[in-house]
Parts: sequence; structure tokens; C-alpha cells
Amino acid sequence: MAKDRFLLLHPGEARPGRVPLPPAFAVKAMTGDTETRFSLLEVTLARDIPRHVHHEADECVYVLEGELGIDFADESHVATKGTFVLLPHGVPHALRAVSDPPPRLLQISSPGGWEHYLEELFEAGPAVLTDGAVDPVKINPVAARYSIAYEE
Repeated sequence: MAKDRFLLLHPGEARPGRVPLPPAFAVKAMTGDTETRFSLLEVTLARDIPRHVHHEADECVYVLEGELGIDFADESHVATKGTFVLLPHGVPHALRAVSDPPPRLLQISSPGGWEHYLEELFEAGPAVLTDGAVDPVKINPVAARYSIAYEE
């Protein structure tokens, strides 16, 4: 029954997952909460996300604070506070902080699953990094399970 799925989170609250995520990734709606339709996170983008493609999920971003750099296909954009961006599946893109402090945003993936991907990444820890940055060669085995591929 839909009424059983009602969810109310107060400011600063997040949904607990299988693996604790850093405060920069606050899960607001888990895939299970939405019957797999989407997942919603509040994210502070402290680390750039290299060029990658989602083969199944559309990604939506709404900038709450700061400025977000977006490379989409062959174009570069800067999204400021109040900007909404739809990143359709199948098109390579990258995200980066262009403000200090880093941008804070709402991130929706449809269908859901993004929070499970993050749980796996944080479980892997430094094994997916080289010199503190995401390493596409190391992250792709994890990403592939979520139909995501980083450019190597």
C-alpha cells in the first residue's frame, strides 16, 4: 500500500543504508523507498567525478548552493544555485566543483540504485583511487554492476 511508504525526514536527517556513507552523501530516498523508481541524495561535491556514462539511469541535478561544472557530450556548462540539469542516460558527462565551498546539490537517479553504488564504492575505499582521485580502471569493475562506465 502506498500509504505504508510515506517518509518524512527532518533537516539534516538521512536514510540509513547497508554501509554508512560520509556526510557529503545524505540519502533522502532509497531505491527501496520508491519501488525502484528513483533514488534521491543530497550531495556536497567535494571530489570531481570524471567523465562517465550511465547506460540505464537518467540523472537529475538541482544545485542548492555553489557552482557546479558540467561537461556534457562536447559542451561545458556552469550550473549555479537554482539550476536544474537533466543528464540523460547514454551520454558521457563529468561533474566538478567550480566554487569554494564545493557545490551542494540534490541528485536523483531514475531508476534508482545510486545509493547502492556509493555503498560499494565506500566499501572499496582507496582501492578505487590513485593519488586520491577516482581511477577509471579501478572503479569500472564496480561501476559496471550498475551499468556505468568511466572513460579510461
